Amino acid sequence: MAITRTTKIGILLTCMIVFVSGSFYLYQLFFASNYLVGEKGSRFLYIPQGADFNQVKDSLEKNKIVHDFLPFAFVSKFIGYQDHVKPGAYEIQPNEPNFSVIRRLKAGRQTPVKLTFNTIRTKSQLAERMDLKLELSASELLKEMDSKEIQGKYKLDQYNSISLFIPDTYEVYWTISPQSLLEKMAKAYNRFWTNDRLEKAAKLNLSPAQVMTIASITQSETNKVDEMPRVAGVYLNRIAQNMPLQADPTVVFAVGDFEIKRVLSGHKAVDSPYNTYKYNGLPPGPIAIATKQAIDAVLNKEAHDYLFFCAREDFSGYHNFTKDFDAHLRNARIYQAALNKAGIY
Repeated sequence: MAITRTTKIGILLTCMIVFVSGSFYLYQLFFASNYLVGEKGSRFLYIPQGADFNQVKDSLEKNKIVHDFLPFAFVSKFIGYQDHVKPGAYEIQPNEPNFSVIRRLKAGRQTPVKLTFNTIRTKSQLAERMDLKLELSASELLKEMDSKEIQGKYKLDQYNSISLFIPDTYEVYWTISPQSLLEKMAKAYNRFWTNDRLEKAAKLNLSPAQVMTIASITQSETNKVDEMPRVAGVYLNRIAQNMPLQADPTVVFAVGDFEIKRVLSGHKAVDSPYNTYKYNGLPPGPIAIATKQAIDAVLNKEAHDYLFFCAREDFSGYHNFTKDFDAHLRNARIYQAALNKAGIY
């Protein structure tokens, strides 16, 4: 039976509709956005070492990153990603096409994550911060920092290996190993310790590690950057006269309670090499990661003859300085009276 012209046109239109619809659907699968990412933000997909495609699926769905997993699975199968999962942290941008995301995942083109570590007091705190930001574990990093190989390589020890971390903002891959992280920190450390800084440390008869230990105490005493060179000068004057540093922050570190607001005689009696009331000289290592400002404050310490300082009674954060012990005792009594009045015990 002959096909009429009208039927032919109908078949042709149907084919065209199917073709257009199919093409549009395929286009949507590959090039439409398929991720629950707001217009002003982005989302990270974290894929651990050894993960397979099922784990990627679980992460996408558990963290509500993907809108519809079926298009993701189809495109992944089409370009061969399902059998080539690579670990890493991948940032998904607003309205990013499905194909673009999956192609990056297959290529393993990670998005660097930003690391900062200000206000870190101990190696354990540092390791825990890195554990939160990176795939490595805190125990792995601590083990590497305490290894003889690493300490010998960077001329550090178990007390001052934290000095390798110069505060800044760093970009690293989420999957970075503890060894590679320490290598990156060492490069930044070496860049910071320029010839000029090394010469200034030598003139003070201090090693970089010793400078950073004094800097950590200085910044713990005052958060006023303009006052740091004066505080550092007091400690260096004390060292020059073989006087104990008697720095309250070292006692707090020795006790291990960083919520202490007032250092009392009981705290000062604790037996620790970090207790500079009990032991003369510098503690064996920093009591915090020293900031660049604090390090430079030590290297450019203020020249004066002060040997004592006490926090001002106005709680401004600044201190009263003196070279006379009796005057210091008067300043201390005034400050203690202010603490009592404020109910700080």
